[in-house]
Amino acid sequence: MEIRNVCLMGHGGEGKTSLAESMLFLTGGADRLGKVTDGNTVCDFDPEEIRRKISISATPVPVRLGTGKINVIDTPGYFDFTGEVLQALRVAETGIITAGAKSGLSVGTEKAWKLCKNKPKMIYISKIDEENSDFSSTFSTLRDALGISVCPVVIPATDGDRVESVVDIVSGKAYKSSGGKVDEIPLSDEMKVKIDEALSVLSENVAETDEALMEKFFEGEPFTKEELIKGIRAGVAAGSLCPVFCGSAVTGLGTELLLQGIMDYAPAPGEAGQELDASGKELKASPDGDTALFVYKTLIDQYGKFSFFKVVSGSLAADTVLTNSRTGGSEKISNLFVTQGKDRQSVREFAFGDIGAVSKLSDTSTGDTLCAGNAGALRGIDFPEPCYSLAFSPKQKGGEEKISQGLGRMGEEDLTFILKNDAETHQLVVSGQGDIQLDILCSRLKSKFGVEVETEAPRVAYREKIRKKVTGIEGKHKKQSGGSGQFGVVYMTFEPNDESEELVFEETVVGGSVPKNFYPAVEKGLRGCVSHGVLAGYPMVFLKATLTDGKYHPVDSNEVAFKTAASLAYKAGLPQASPVILEPLGALKVSIPDQYMGDIMGDISKRRGRVMGMNPIEDGWQVVDAEVPMAEMSAYAIDLRSMTQGRGSFTVKFERYEETPGDIQQRVIEEAKAMAEE
Repeated sequence: MEIRNVCLMGHGGEGKTSLAESMLFLTGGADRLGKVTDGNTVCDFDPEEIRRKISISATPVPVRLGTGKINVIDTPGYFDFTGEVLQALRVAETGIITAGAKSGLSVGTEKAWKLCKNKPKMIYISKIDEENSDFSSTFSTLRDALGISVCPVVIPATDGDRVESVVDIVSGKAYKSSGGKVDEIPLSDEMKVKIDEALSVLSENVAETDEALMEKFFEGEPFTKEELIKGIRAGVAAGSLCPVFCGSAVTGLGTELLLQGIMDYAPAPGEAGQELDASGKELKASPDGDTALFVYKTLIDQYGKFSFFKVVSGSLAADTVLTNSRTGGSEKISNLFVTQGKDRQSVREFAFGDIGAVSKLSDTSTGDTLCAGNAGALRGIDFPEPCYSLAFSPKQKGGEEKISQGLGRMGEEDLTFILKNDAETHQLVVSGQGDIQLDILCSRLKSKFGVEVETEAPRVAYREKIRKKVTGIEGKHKKQSGGSGQFGVVYMTFEPNDESEELVFEETVVGGSVPKNFYPAVEKGLRGCVSHGVLAGYPMVFLKATLTDGKYHPVDSNEVAFKTAASLAYKAGLPQASPVILEPLGALKVSIPDQYMGDIMGDISKRRGRVMGMNPIEDGWQVVDAEVPMAEMSAYAIDLRSMTQGRGSFTVKFERYEETPGDIQQRVIEEAKAMAEE
């Protein structure tokens, strides 16, 4: 059985899920043609997908075509779910990029093309039969933007303004779809002219794949059908040719030609380059090698945990025991399944290159390699870093544990978000790829774990420090209420310390005015205070405190008295030492096309940022390096998408603390007071 693994990619709303549905229906894999608007498609079965009418997860469906099997992985088009696309691309030999015949070259098309940079790819122009669709314009735009490797293989045939049939350039035949049935129809003279034009473009691309074909092309001899298929297949594998198909998923027009094109032109497992191990070394992947599985996805539902895998070497039979290369532990592969949306069919074996699922693995996660013999760990999946954060809190008291447990479970499925209990701000901060992803996490916490969540922008972890030296600050604690009292007096010097954020404590007491056994109590009292500054209650950093003198009572003095006296000196002295609030600064790197440079520079300035430099990374793209206050970055992921139409990306990492401007400092102090009064 010939196997092909393909990944459907592209902008949201371009028809990827509908195309997968059309493939299943046309080949008998589904008994009806589901619709995204009706919420009854095979791939979008999750309640959140049905409610929102978008794909959230990468879903594999097997499509049978004659004796061949095509594992089609439908992926989300929204950028919040790029991690799902990367998982699918990791195990698919070929990326199929969808582009709408009305919308043309969208941002999602561009991003999908970049993700497939080193992978064989095809393009499918969808919705060619809809009003205002324009295949010719879309094709020209794609070829101009993506390069001359883009060439037509299937084109639409028009009847006036309507598209009712498509033409296979390789065979020179036209087909019409009606009621799920595909029939060949005769060619018009107009279509013969268009075929000749498209065949000329295709032949030129094919000629570049082989010297003999190049020679034949220059001699003006037409290629045979077999030569065209061979040339297209070679060009796809080499990345020098990207065939363009078209059709309508609703009517099934063009779907069968795309399926046949996948079988004819897409590389089979093992043909699209060797597998790489974790260090980048090539590994032999063949049907005769030791069994090795790569786990590319994890799904947890009411029936348990399912690990989706690809057989990258050898074959797999049920009840095989494999070793997890990450943990060194053994896993028994007992329950094997072929999945089709939410439906699962139990099987006993998988061939080399096939994709399937296994349940009830004890300690296997996404990105793990399960292997027999000497097969090592395979290259993992490089997920994007989280760029958008919200603080989660329960609407009702006592729900914190449910939130943590629920996010922990969902984190096994989705490795593109992280959660952190911030000890300073006392918030549970969830960081992911965007607002839609985090909103879905909130919805699932309610539906699956029974806890309603409130969200807010994470609070900024400010700091405080002093800017001048103050001396002779008295801290006096005297308490007498019958019997033994408490007495302790200290005289302190407070000054900035540039060497360490931690409190530096020294003593220069002479004459025994404070016994040495009370020095630790003074230091302990100060360390208990520095966690709360005198302006807004943020931690005090870069502080040096020196005990210079004091008084004690032979009976009433004790550790508690001197600890209290030290805290009184702290509260009395630091307001006199010109305290200031420090804000965290982040190192920002923004990757953008050149045309957005002015907008990005202006926006960084509005955020009180400083541009440090610009570096070209590829044709028409720049990386802007800047330093920006972290307080201004909470919604930057959303704002950047808006400014660049989704093309820009960024990373920001904490760099250092810096003094806050006066107006910002006053606002921070007022906000801290308001929170304290709540």
